[in-house]
Amino acid sequence: MSQPSQPTAPASPTGADHPHPEADKVSEQLERWLRTDGDKTLGSLVDVFDDKSFAILFVLLLGVPALPLPTGGVTHVFETIAVLLALELIAGRDQIWLPERWRKLELAGKKQKRFITALLKMIRRLERFSRPRLRFLFDHRLSNIVFGLLVIGGSAGAFFAPPFTGLDTLPSLGVVLLSLGFLLEDFIIVVVALVVGVAGVMLEVVLGTAAINGLGKLV
Repeated sequence: MSQPSQPTAPASPTGADHPHPEADKVSEQLERWLRTDGDKTLGSLVDVFDDKSFAILFVLLLGVPALPLPTGGVTHVFETIAVLLALELIAGRDQIWLPERWRKLELAGKKQKRFITALLKMIRRLERFSRPRLRFLFDHRLSNIVFGLLVIGGSAGAFFAPPFTGLDTLPSLGVVLLSLGFLLEDFIIVVVALVVGVAGVMLEVVLGTAAINGLGKLV
C-alpha cells in the first residue's frame, strides 16, 4: 500500500526559499535607457528608475554645479528643483510628480548625452568596489526623510555660495555622492558624501565670514 503523500510546505512569503535574481546594476539600467529607440526625456528616465528616480534626478540636477567651474549662479534653477523634489521625498511620495513640461524635457542633445555618458562612467567606477552595505537602512521610511533633508541642505549650500567663486562645487558634489550612495545602497559612499558636503559648507562659511570681515575693515 502506497504511503500518503506529505503536504507541500507553503512557500516563504519573504522569498527566502527562492531567492530573487540579482537586480540590474544602476549602470546597466542607464546604459539600456541610452540605447533604446524611445524618447530620451526626463519623464522616460524617471520611468526607468522607478523608486530610485529621486536619486538619479538629484545626480543630474546637482551634477552641473558639482563641476569645478564657476557658474555665476546660472545653476540656481537646478538647485531649486532639487529642493522641490526633496520635499516630495520627505512628504512620502513613492513616485516623482513632475509638471508635464519638465517630463518632456529632452536629454538627447549633445551636451546632455556627454554629461550622462560621463555620469555612466563614474557610476561604473563606483560599482567596481561598491557593494550593498547596511542595506536595511535604505529601506526605511526615515531614511528617505533624512535623505531629503540632506539634499535640501546641500542644495541650499550650493545656492547661497557667492557667484564665480566655485564654492558651490563641494556642497553639490556631496549631494551627487549621497544620491549615488542611495542608488548603490552603499553606506560607505553615503559617509564619504557627508564628509564632502559638510566640508564644502564649512569652507563656504569660513571664507564668506573672512570676506565680510575684510570688507568691514576697509569701510
